[in-house]
Amino acid sequence: MSPAAPSVVVTIDGPAGSGKSSAAEALAGRLGWQVLDTGAMYRAAGVLALERGVDPSNGPAVAAVLRQSVIDFDWSSSPPEIRLDGRPIGEAIRSPAATAAASAVAPHPEVRACLVESQRRIAAEHPRLVSEGRDQGSLVFPDALVRFYLDAPVEERARRRVRQWEAEGRIVELADVEQAIRERDRLDEHREVGPLRRPEAGVELETGSLDLEQVVDRLESTVREAMAEHRIVAEA
Repeated sequence: MSPAAPSVVVTIDGPAGSGKSSAAEALAGRLGWQVLDTGAMYRAAGVLALERGVDPSNGPAVAAVLRQSVIDFDWSSSPPEIRLDGRPIGEAIRSPAATAAASAVAPHPEVRACLVESQRRIAAEHPRLVSEGRDQGSLVFPDALVRFYLDAPVEERARRRVRQWEAEGRIVELADVEQAIRERDRLDEHREVGPLRRPEAGVELETGSLDLEQVVDRLESTVREAMAEHRIVAEA
């Protein structure tokens, strides 16, 4: 039996509203790879804390219940649906309470250590992976084949969020969304563990003037060039 091909990971990091989630999903589809939504994992950790009656701001307590649970994905769905101990929780993580809880649990080193371990386990189990988040190329997978960093002006990122939420039936004020994004950027950039930063030797892409197709075209071209350079086949 031939040995299994080594894991190959491509990371896409960036601030809220930079388009990394849509780009990661589309890129993975083109490559025939799996996509890992790490933001959903932090939301799931927030849901778990709420369900267990644990204060989301208590990092050690949240980490303790995380170690007793399994956060993974249903890889048969597209995109993969987040699960908590085997049960789908895709709807639960989108609630305002889950959003607030995710923001509360995310800064804690104990929580991040648990989820980083889970993310690396998933990469080992799915050896062709596009992983998106805020610390994937800088911390979780610093040796990824390509480490992308997407960005866009705050004003454009806010407009994207407003369009997204309005399509879901949520009415929001642009100024409020813009202020929330600025505050999220500040918190992410100054977090003690796993702060938002451009990965070393990463590939930066300004997405403000590009549509999704143009963004994914550039990402795919860069990844395929790197695969050819390192003689990596698309399938494990």
